[in-house]
Order: sequence, then C-alpha cells, then structure tokens
Amino acid sequence: MTSPAMKAELATLGAMVEARLETFFKDQAVPKTLARAMRYSLLAGGKRLRPVLCLAWADLAGGSMDKILDFACAIECIHTYSLIHDDLPAMDNDDLRRGKPSNHKQFDEATAILAGDGLLTEAFTLACGLDLPSTRILEAIRHLSIAAGPRGMVGGQVLDMGLSEPVETLEQLSVMHGCKTGALITSSCVTGAILGGGDTVFQDRATQYGQAIGLAFQVADDILDIVGDEQTLGKPVGSDVAHGKSTYPALLGIEQSRALARTTVTQAIDVLTGLTHPRAEFLKALAIHIVHRSN
Repeated sequence: MTSPAMKAELATLGAMVEARLETFFKDQAVPKTLARAMRYSLLAGGKRLRPVLCLAWADLAGGSMDKILDFACAIECIHTYSLIHDDLPAMDNDDLRRGKPSNHKQFDEATAILAGDGLLTEAFTLACGLDLPSTRILEAIRHLSIAAGPRGMVGGQVLDMGLSEPVETLEQLSVMHGCKTGALITSSCVTGAILGGGDTVFQDRATQYGQAIGLAFQVADDILDIVGDEQTLGKPVGSDVAHGKSTYPALLGIEQSRALARTTVTQAIDVLTGLTHPRAEFLKALAIHIVHRSN
C-alpha cells in the first residue's frame, strides 16, 4: 500500500473513531463540568493510532469493525486519561497537549484528575457492551485491563518518574517503555485480534507486531523530542531533557536510535508475511509511517 493510500485509510478509520467519540458524555447523568473536561481532552485530536490498530486487527481476523468500535473507543478513552494524568504537576508537569492547554490548565487539577478517572472507568463500560460472544469480550477486557494497570501503563509511569529506581540502562529503558507506551499499543492489536475471532496463533502475530511498533513509536517520539518542533507535535519539545529522563537518543545517540526504530519496523512487517488480506498491507505501511515521523 502506498503512503498516500495508507494515510487515506488511516484518516477514514480515524474519522470512524472520531464520530463515535463525539457522541460520548452528553447525557444529563454526567455533571456538566466533568463532561466538559472529559470531552475537552478526548476530542482534542490526536492520531487515534490505538483504536485504529484495534479496528485493523479485528478486520484482519475476519471480524466486524462496526461491532468492535466501542471497544476501540474504550482504548482511546484509556489513552486520553493517561495523557491527562501524565501532564499533571505531580507527574510530568506539562502545560500543553495536542496544541492546546493541558486539562489541568484549562480547568484545574482536581477536575483534571476526575476527568481522567471518569475516562478510565467509562472505558470498561464501553468495552462490556459489545454484541459478540462473551468469552471474547471477557478475554479482551482482561488483556486491556492488564495493559492499563500496574503491570502495564501505571507501572511504566512509576518507572518513568524514578519512583522505583533510576532508569539508567538500555534494558531498564526497554522495560519502562514496554509498560508505559508499548503495553497499550500491543493490547490494541491483540484485543482487536481476539474480538475479531483470531485464533491463538493469529493473536501471537498481533502481539509481536504490537510490541515491535510500540518500540518504534517510542524511539521515534524520543527523537522528535529533540529534533521536532512544538507546533507540529502539539506539545513541548525538550521536556525529556528538562525532566532529566533517560531516552533512546540519550543512551544510543540519534542515528543509532533511528537504526533501532527501522529494525523494529522490519520485524513488524515480517510478522505480517503470508497474510494476503488488504488490511495487512495497511498495517505494514502504518509501521513504516510511524518510524518515518522522526526522519
């Protein structure tokens, strides 16, 4: 699939997610201030990479993207909650997110914390409501909850903040980002495969692909924090250095980091070898697109 074709498909799937997200938190049961804060961050744009991966892997497995759309949106709710909380003064203390004031700057810290809490818990309400076999739904929710919890994103944030021990080696950095960033990306692929009806061999493919592009995505982000610009990224650049964090460029240098990202993308593409479904070509092109952001 050519890059323009991939970008068009990415935009189509992203718009599908966006349209569904737009319908959330409009009911009277949610306090107005909380709803505004939740929708402010949820609808602030972004790549929608994680829900798109979920939809694509479900389609590749032979499932219906329409039937799993709410699960894909649940993943985006979890991702957005993590961004709100990461930006808080007690965490990374960032004032800008997706080109707009961070949630706690637009509202206040208490509202931002509660908006994140609301998005996280609502995600599992969404995930439960699919018209699919309950065994699939339960297994997908189990996988997602592990990725979002203390063995995944939450644990990764603890490591990133140095609350456990300093992250100083490449091995420690790999473990930290495998939890903080890679876990939800991998889960997006695997839960799509599960909900689409893929067998365990197919789910293993989704795991390997997700782990590879999760690493490539993080390496690219680390590079962009140095060579990118705030307007394009929609968030401050140089914040990793300012916070004294270990990054791939800090440990390997930019060129070696780029080489690592290219290697992991090749691994992701190799996972898809032998799959003739058009969605496999989209996933290959998407992997290449992820690493090319930092070139």
